[in-house]
Amino acid sequence: MKNNNVKNLVIKKNDVAVVEISDLTHDGMGVGKIDGYPLFIENALPGEVVQIQVVKTTKKFGFGKVLEIREASQNRVEDVQNHLIRTGIAPLHHMTYEAQLTFKENQVENCLKRIGKLTDVQVLPTIGMDHPFAYRNKAQIPVRKIDNQLEFGFFRKNSHHLVPVSDFFIQEQEIDDALVVLKSILKKYQVKAYDEENDTGNLKNIMIRQGHYSKEMMIVFITKKKKVFKIDDICQQIIKELPKVKSIMQNIQPDQLNNIFGDDTFCLYGQDYITDTLLGNTYKISAKSFYQINTIQTEKLYSKAFELADLKPSDVVIDAYCGIGTIGLSIAKKVKQVYGVEVVKDAITDAKLNAELNHIKNAEFIIGKAEHVFEKWNEDGIHADVLFVDPPRKGLDPSFIDASVAMKPEKIVYVSCNPSTLARDLAIYEENGYHAKIVQPIDMFPQTAHIESVVLLNR
Repeated sequence: MKNNNVKNLVIKKNDVAVVEISDLTHDGMGVGKIDGYPLFIENALPGEVVQIQVVKTTKKFGFGKVLEIREASQNRVEDVQNHLIRTGIAPLHHMTYEAQLTFKENQVENCLKRIGKLTDVQVLPTIGMDHPFAYRNKAQIPVRKIDNQLEFGFFRKNSHHLVPVSDFFIQEQEIDDALVVLKSILKKYQVKAYDEENDTGNLKNIMIRQGHYSKEMMIVFITKKKKVFKIDDICQQIIKELPKVKSIMQNIQPDQLNNIFGDDTFCLYGQDYITDTLLGNTYKISAKSFYQINTIQTEKLYSKAFELADLKPSDVVIDAYCGIGTIGLSIAKKVKQVYGVEVVKDAITDAKLNAELNHIKNAEFIIGKAEHVFEKWNEDGIHADVLFVDPPRKGLDPSFIDASVAMKPEKIVYVSCNPSTLARDLAIYEENGYHAKIVQPIDMFPQTAHIESVVLLNR
């Protein structure tokens, strides 16, 4: 019976229904409705008719899972691996790559209009990858005890239930191969995996980093306590079977927290870093360094940012949120001076080492909150021609925007990993006399709903 009054609807968990998918949410879930009551459904695409089972309800919306696809979208990929969607490893891999790129372009455009009220900013087609798989140069893998066995995998979304996984689909193949070898070694030496429910066992997570070009590999064991039985023998076995491993580290995380890392990190074998190259420079990458996880797309992203900036030899450039210095050091040889600022002490240490490593003398890196450092630079008569900002997902604090406007740079190049906060911040900059004309989305995270963008603001 048709009933358009959602308040009177009684939709319960485990109900089965046939719905048409009308849209996608920002995180790639299909949107279907039963008499106006919205349901969010994994592995469903606009235009599809699907039979679903309701798995959760709230007063305003519910969630469903697909039981059968009655009418498939032309944008559907046939060979869908459900565990990649359930765990959030690759929540869009049921969608053709061309459709993913269009979805991301639309995401950016919708946020600019809806949140920023910016109707005259052009959003360009998303720059994608030729091979949009096996691109991640870093893996952070939970380790748990399942049926008395040590297992690697990924948590099912919104839970602490580990789904054992061996092919992670979006990680560089050498990392997946190394994880298979590593699991075999750890089982051989009877390493005790962490049991989250009882807070027992020791090995909580494994991180592997690999230089995309150098192929140097780092393994980080994240453990509950420092002592690991036969750890020296384990390290020797690892370097025997995985000769590309140049660094084996241990991080101690004694607390039951969502934070992967604890405070204390030790080197068990080799050096405490690996190296890789990016746009002609060499970088030392330590266990906790922020380093973009898709090297190929990072080079496209930075190249587009530098093209928009139209840098000149006389320019003074500020790199806010500079991390280990990758943006500033990539352009240092093309400009007069680079200043980098970052709140993370270890990142500034790495940035200074990376400047030395690449024989760059015109780059200065300072630890501190950018807005406070900007005030000091203003007092010292340091003014930027171009300001690069690459903030985390939460975007820019209003105090940062105020301080950056007070610096009066001619151009601001904003690199964003969140179209919602980008739209909000661009609207504030517009009020302060900085205008954006075009936004270039770049797909740094194929098969996922994340999207990176770069935009030039002129004063």
